[in-house]
Amino acid sequence: MTPSLLLCCDLDRTLIPNGPQPLSDQAMPCLRRLVSRPDVKLAFVTGRSRHLVERAIARWDLPMPDYVAGDVGSTIYDVGPQQTWTPWDTWDLAIGSDWRGRTHADLRAALAGIPDLALQGEDRQSRFKLSYTAPADIDTSSILRALSARLDSLDVAAEVIWSVDETIPVGLVDILPKSATKQGAVEFIRSHLDVPPARTVFAGDSGNDLPVLAGPLKAILVANATSEVRAQARHLAEVAGKSGDLYLAKGGYRGMNGNYAAGVIEGVVHFFPEAEDWIG
Repeated sequence: MTPSLLLCCDLDRTLIPNGPQPLSDQAMPCLRRLVSRPDVKLAFVTGRSRHLVERAIARWDLPMPDYVAGDVGSTIYDVGPQQTWTPWDTWDLAIGSDWRGRTHADLRAALAGIPDLALQGEDRQSRFKLSYTAPADIDTSSILRALSARLDSLDVAAEVIWSVDETIPVGLVDILPKSATKQGAVEFIRSHLDVPPARTVFAGDSGNDLPVLAGPLKAILVANATSEVRAQARHLAEVAGKSGDLYLAKGGYRGMNGNYAAGVIEGVVHFFPEAEDWIG
């Protein structure tokens, strides 16, 4: 059966209430009722590794997803009814060629010594993802130019993604194969399930979600996103002629505040009014 809806959600500060704003009490129960339908498929699209996704599911009592695109989209798992977490080797093959045979260690060595760039812990790394931190107020254009120059010298097709964790604050840099972005992973899952683009929606909150928020699919920006990200998302959607496909959650739906999962539910009902009945 082809799903009637594919809901793809970032985790941190999109579904998970780990920011300063509160989560409405009704939000998670509404989400669970929505995704309990067999024709609704849920995918988590996150920077977290499998281990950290499982930790988040347990800590926040999240609904079990059908799919997880982890490590900023560089891994995809079919979680399965028995929670087998089967990796999609076809995704590894699809993105692996971008690095032209270079390994994680090769890229790590080539990027060593760039000022203000610090490698994150091993639990934040994966085969096709290098993750660093940098000062949140750094000159981002300068550090991105330095990274691009080093990567070009290796002749790899890489994507450099900059975002800021406003709760600390700290800058975050993820380096992936060019095709291994969140947007690429969402499209890969959508195509695999044969879900039409019009029945696929993505929800996010931060800078590394912007390409998907302003991309070809319907998208939801939760209300707890910063004003800067909201402005960037609105601008990018306007430039792409996709303003009608971007929903900025504002709160008020069923008395909820639009933060985190409440914003996701609000956006789903905006795009798919029939979901009102699904939630009950």
